Amino acid sequence: MDAAEFTSQTLPSRHPQLRIAMVTETYPPEVNGVAMTLGRLVNGLQVRNHQVQLIRPRQHADRQAQPAVAYSEPLQHGTALPHHDGLKMGLPAKAALTRLWTMQRPDVVQIATEGPLGWSALAAANKLRLPVASDFHTNFHSYRSHSGFGLLRCAIVAYLRKFHNKAAVTLVPTEGIRRELLSHGYENIEIIGRGVDTRQFHPARRDPALRARWGAGEDETVVLYVGRLAAEKNLALVFRAYDAMREAHPASRLVLVGDGAERASWQARRPDAIFCGTHIGETLAAHYASADVFLFPSLTETWGNVTIEAMASGLAVVAYDCAAAEDVIRHGENGLKAPPEDEDAFIAQAVSLAQSTALQRRLGSAAVVRAAQLSWDAIIDSFEQVLLRLAQPQPVPDEQLDGSLAARAG
Repeated sequence: MDAAEFTSQTLPSRHPQLRIAMVTETYPPEVNGVAMTLGRLVNGLQVRNHQVQLIRPRQHADRQAQPAVAYSEPLQHGTALPHHDGLKMGLPAKAALTRLWTMQRPDVVQIATEGPLGWSALAAANKLRLPVASDFHTNFHSYRSHSGFGLLRCAIVAYLRKFHNKAAVTLVPTEGIRRELLSHGYENIEIIGRGVDTRQFHPARRDPALRARWGAGEDETVVLYVGRLAAEKNLALVFRAYDAMREAHPASRLVLVGDGAERASWQARRPDAIFCGTHIGETLAAHYASADVFLFPSLTETWGNVTIEAMASGLAVVAYDCAAAEDVIRHGENGLKAPPEDEDAFIAQAVSLAQSTALQRRLGSAAVVRAAQLSWDAIIDSFEQVLLRLAQPQPVPDEQLDGSLAARAG
């Protein structure tokens, strides 16, 4: 085995229809949108009787290798991922993956992340002539100076285009992202949306005791942000918008759920805000539902699960008109949107909510109705159909067949 440090775990099914190798840098219990989405897709594929082989780097949460039905790989250490506390990335592993897939050939390879492990999987799959679907999860095209990405933007865009164009299809969550990638020279782009668990995220999770701990009465407005506390999330705009909201309605509280490289800095600068750290499951749902307004100013998302989680929880959302908000928010009906990068417009929308509790409630109620239409079952069905199509033997073009026969005859 080469320097690869990854986990290969076969997730069994009763009567497998497809053997799917899924390659990812992140997976539950890690807390991020990509991990959550992949967890949902894997569970859905298993329910539909597909066999999934999960290949990923070892993370801090892993203690020992998981037994596999037909193949196992010992867990090894990964390499820390810069600016992503607690998350590791896989190292190059082309030789190991080639051996693995030669012994246990999958019908299709799904590559969720574009790091060294993903590139190795793409190279191994192409060598073995396995069909590949790739996911585009992080919109590096929109990164500017965040975490030094601004200086590397052209190189990153070129790498991602080369990566995804080597796959048979690249899956994106919105039409807006599809248009953007096509304009950058990407090929074979298809849309597979995202869903939300409306049984978990629901207004009924509202917790008066939690609001009391925040020092917020029922007549006060709780402004919420959920996500990584990192530069690319545009947190400065959250605080600017909140300050403007508080001028219009002093009885307000700002609550931030999440962790990241910028938490300590912001916590020192803003003692008036409530920093709750990372929450998952029912406690996360309670934090959503116990707020009133959700601010999400990120411009680097391809989707942004938190937007629809907030909507399902009954919050009035303010977001830029991109990613999930572009698809699911109708401005003034079930949320408020601002043109991308127009910070003054974003702040103005937030202030309009601070000035009207009635508007908060009207938008929040309509948001719940819209979120209820985002079924994971329908999304997994669409994803399954893409994989089934890729796994079908491809017909040989007539001219290629004629050339092969002529060569043999000669």
